[in-house]
Amino acid sequence: MLAIAVTLAGCQRGSSNTPTVPTTGPGGCPAVRVAAQAAVAQAERSHTAWDGPTTGPAAVSGRTVVFVAETMTNPGVAGVANGLREAARVVGWDLRVIDGAGSPAGIQAAMSEAVTLRPSGIVIGGFDPGSTAEQVADAAAAGIPLVGWHAVVAPGPSSRPPLFTNVTTRLEDVAGISAQWIIAHSGGRAGVVVFTDASVPFARTKSELIRAKLATCAGVRLLAYENIPIPDASSRTPREIASLLARFPDTWTHSVAINDLYFADAAPAFRAAGRKGTGPPFNIGAGDGDPSAFQRINSGQYQAATVPEPLTQQGWQIVDEFNRAFSHRPASGYVAPTHVSTAANSAGATTWDPPGYQEAYRRIWGR
Repeated sequence: MLAIAVTLAGCQRGSSNTPTVPTTGPGGCPAVRVAAQAAVAQAERSHTAWDGPTTGPAAVSGRTVVFVAETMTNPGVAGVANGLREAARVVGWDLRVIDGAGSPAGIQAAMSEAVTLRPSGIVIGGFDPGSTAEQVADAAAAGIPLVGWHAVVAPGPSSRPPLFTNVTTRLEDVAGISAQWIIAHSGGRAGVVVFTDASVPFARTKSELIRAKLATCAGVRLLAYENIPIPDASSRTPREIASLLARFPDTWTHSVAINDLYFADAAPAFRAAGRKGTGPPFNIGAGDGDPSAFQRINSGQYQAATVPEPLTQQGWQIVDEFNRAFSHRPASGYVAPTHVSTAANSAGATTWDPPGYQEAYRRIWGR
């Protein structure tokens, strides 16, 4: 991962590679394009059976969980919180959500409040645990298990920081399929803008992996790398979109963002510039697949695809992971499959979750 970061360090926000991207003729990376097309076709298929855990401890009772959110304006964070709330009701636990409001001080204060409450467990909801190292240490000293959601890069247990487990899809798979979708969709000829939040290590790594994958196709050019913190997206994204349209009026064919919310904020600027909702630029979100993203995709409004996190299922998984921690059992090890949602395969749905997860978890919990 460090090697990727060093290799890509020279490409900064707003940097421009080749200013003219051919959009006709054969693609610039035949072998890469063929592999991308096959990977995307596989990811767009519907999943028909639950492939997660089917055994585990019965639900313990009388527990309290605190969900500390990076910001509830992030639809992915909010979606997981809603799924967690659903599952907590099923097992009869109390849930409290504390919003960090997207600022370092706010997140630290939220974590301090969570530890002070002495709950049975705390969720690190979408932020770097290193930014609250003191509070994480206090939780560990108090014997409070921590479960992360997008807290660190890899899914599963973590010793540094001390997480019972981290719930997420595989970052490299989500980043890879997002870039491959652009390569396949463009036929290997694209001018791309990447939107990220470099203040969040998880998001920064995702965007670095995306542009590394894009670089494997000689016909794809990175036009700009836009670093916009998620809490600032609503105010900054429209201005950045207008600037990008002025700089790359003809060569900007595709965009990829580490979170779908950038395209919600981009839509007014595209509309004001007279761009059609069906593109170009053709936009794909490398997470999180919230309902508004599906609505944009299904109605052809400035987003063509998303690589959705199964947000509700992940909320249920967090409850299952805590239940394993409370029962002195290891983490489940489950990682949801990578999926690409488009208007063609979503059938009008506004979310994506693996099939059968609620029934499976209920059977495990005895609820």
